[in-house]
Amino acid sequence: MENHLIQVTLSNGLKVLLKEIRTAPIISSWLWYRVGSRDEVQGRTGISHWVEHMQFKGTEQFPANVLDKAISREGGTWNAMTYLDWTAYFETMPADKIDLALRLEADRMVNSRFNEEEVASERTVIISEREGNENEPLFLLGEAIQQTAFRIHPYHHEVIGDMTDLRTMTRDDLYTHYRTFYVPNNAVLALAGDFDLPSMLARIQELFEKIPAGPEPTRIARPEPAQNGEVRLSVEGPGATTYVQVCYRFPSATHPDFFPLSVLDSLLAGPSNLNMFGGGISNKTSRLYRALVDKQLAVSVHGGAQATIDPFLYTITMTIHPRRRPEDALAALDTELLRLKEEKVTKEEIVRAIKQARAIFAYGSENITNQAFWLGYAEMFAKYEWFLTYLDKLSMVTAKDIQRVANEYFKPQSRVVGTYVPQGGEE
Repeated sequence: MENHLIQVTLSNGLKVLLKEIRTAPIISSWLWYRVGSRDEVQGRTGISHWVEHMQFKGTEQFPANVLDKAISREGGTWNAMTYLDWTAYFETMPADKIDLALRLEADRMVNSRFNEEEVASERTVIISEREGNENEPLFLLGEAIQQTAFRIHPYHHEVIGDMTDLRTMTRDDLYTHYRTFYVPNNAVLALAGDFDLPSMLARIQELFEKIPAGPEPTRIARPEPAQNGEVRLSVEGPGATTYVQVCYRFPSATHPDFFPLSVLDSLLAGPSNLNMFGGGISNKTSRLYRALVDKQLAVSVHGGAQATIDPFLYTITMTIHPRRRPEDALAALDTELLRLKEEKVTKEEIVRAIKQARAIFAYGSENITNQAFWLGYAEMFAKYEWFLTYLDKLSMVTAKDIQRVANEYFKPQSRVVGTYVPQGGEE
């Protein structure tokens, strides 16, 4: 059956996207809030992630010890995630049980309790999570690079927040953040699956439209100035493996250059999966794999790009071969980038790169949960039409486009190069 889609904005500002997919008796529901680490100031870093944790601590109607059992008993799964620009909650349920998810989300949009004891307990959990991250070389290296690349813009800090802030934020800080951003006019509700569109919309209106709109949240406007030359840094830590990360400025998802750069990413390092919980595909045909891994300068190499509201970073991560120096891998990377800038990319390479980028995009949007994900995710940085036209825009990319964006964005003077220097011991 043909998929049917409707988009409606309720009287309180909640945007609703519904996609009818009759392939299986399943419905996936995603509630997205336009709040993430981009909306945090120093002293409150990590607050969006912490509020996400508190949303699982229950309401009067749905106590914490009931939630997990209720979802599991009905054969469903649920989770949440916080990122730079957004926070999302989802439930994928048998079609005849989805009303539980809708009632739960409508309730905790307004009635989460933020009990003092639960806040204290979750502080311990999140600090422990942060401490665990600090045992990971790539977390330490990535955080140092991010803090260097963004001195002004709030992309400066990691989503989990700085340890000092995690130790000092209060229950009132968390509750104020929740009440400021968890309002219907700052949210998008997206459902895909086996339902009748008019009936589903009526039920959503019944549950959500009575929730009053809130004041439009104030956004932080601190654009990052241009970088004045390459920055190199090193981070020392436990382990035996050396890593190098090279980060270049990457445009926002709505910028026209996002699409040729996505094809360049596919050609250079293998395509990035924009769906954050989708799988990947092999990058063994990419230029950097052949130049670094095949020649035993690196054990692995990957590129990474994200769809964001403001310009972020394109990150190339190299796991250095134990018998080689990081300088050798970096020199080989620079050689490949120079080739890309000076030599015309062949038609065969363009076709293969576009095909791979299209394939990973398709793999990340094929099942019902992924379909519902994309309905709301695209709304966080653009509109759902961005998703619908993505493949067409990739197919329009030419060799001339590739060469232009390579020269414009992959400049040494605008990059940050970080090296993780292992000091021995367990990794």
